[in-house]
Amino acid sequence: MTLGLINANPVVHERRERLSRADDPPHHPLTHLHPDDVLDALDVFDTVRDIRDPEHPYSLEQLSVLSEESITVDERLGRIQITFTPTVQHCSMAAVIGLCLRVKLMQCFPPHFKVDIKVSPGSLTNEEAVNKQLNDKERVAAALENPNLRQLVDECLYSNELYSY
Repeated sequence: MTLGLINANPVVHERRERLSRADDPPHHPLTHLHPDDVLDALDVFDTVRDIRDPEHPYSLEQLSVLSEESITVDERLGRIQITFTPTVQHCSMAAVIGLCLRVKLMQCFPPHFKVDIKVSPGSLTNEEAVNKQLNDKERVAAALENPNLRQLVDECLYSNELYSY
């Protein structure tokens, strides 16, 4: 049933094949990192690509909400930047998507990394407000204290219900 969906018929793209590195274990893309290894956009992308969209049973990768090219990493400065593109300009779930990205990165990367999450310029009508919300520690903490919102984030992060239609 599509009643009430912001984007009832999203364009679904095929998932890219995972690029493997010789020493990558099968379960977690970052456990291969050693002190001499350099974190790159592919490592970050592999960490967030399977996050489920809050409205649909598809991953953010399948909906082209994010890609490896939308991620930059500067390990020297300890900085990760993700720019994502909601499927529609009036997406009411953009803040939830950004919150999912932030929580996943907080769980998987050392705390010394500064994470910036932004909506692609011109892709959302309330882009400035969402960007401000996603990069304000107090607002993020307050959002995660809301049990309903936290449940939605957890469902998106830990869903085993990804379909490959």
